Amino acid sequence: MTNITEHPKSGRIIRVLQITDTHLFADSSGCLLGLNTEQSLQAVIAKIQAEHLQSDLILATGDLTHDGTPAAYQRIFSHLESFGLPVFCLPGNHDEALTLQQSLNDGFIQYVEHAHHGNWHFIFLDSTIPDSEKAHLTEEALQTLEKHLQSAPDTNTLVCLHHQPVPTGSKWLDTMAVDNASEFLALLEKHSQVRGVLWGHVHQQFDGRYKNIKLMSSPSTCVQFLPGSKDFAVDAATPGYRWLELYPDGRIETGVERLDVLPGRIDIASSGY
Repeated sequence: MTNITEHPKSGRIIRVLQITDTHLFADSSGCLLGLNTEQSLQAVIAKIQAEHLQSDLILATGDLTHDGTPAAYQRIFSHLESFGLPVFCLPGNHDEALTLQQSLNDGFIQYVEHAHHGNWHFIFLDSTIPDSEKAHLTEEALQTLEKHLQSAPDTNTLVCLHHQPVPTGSKWLDTMAVDNASEFLALLEKHSQVRGVLWGHVHQQFDGRYKNIKLMSSPSTCVQFLPGSKDFAVDAATPGYRWLELYPDGRIETGVERLDVLPGRIDIASSGY
């Protein structure tokens, strides 16, 4: 992964969309807990095109596919490329990072360590553990994070990863949080330019703070998990996405938008997948 610089510094607001946990399959009829993930994604994209099309870039924060196949990556890439915007993606625990990287072409989709866009610096971390749903940031990943933070000490920074670095209040989900999160957060605390941390994985909205750092997660574009649940539980909430407005002074304005109706049926009573 290498650095990508999209635009020189400017004083304007950078408008960002987060799309996460799309869970697409090689087969377009693929369903997760009864919901067709491609149809659900298409409904979310239609809402974005109606409400937030005038954005600068998209962050796709993992679990792009459910089966990790080249065909599934081509399917998700075709949807994301339809925006005509730079898309920065990172792997989730259902992804195959090497397949993801090998499936890329020279289009809008990028899989990189970091990127500069306007007055903002975006850093992308791989929190996955091979063949596991759990999360860890390797020593190499932390060293790379520190290197990129040191390279732009005066640039507002948003750090992105797949797994949550703090408890979200769902006991079963929090067994899959980053297992060395204290080390990660202590590193961020040393760098005052870090304004926010953004992640996926939890299939639900979370907004919080660590010191002066804004913490955010977002709904999946397909199935949602029930907030505050002790054991695996599915939520009836509709799919959605997050928008962010990143200001030159480091301020982050953000919100979540959801579909008005569920685009299909979900097996609410499921005990897992």
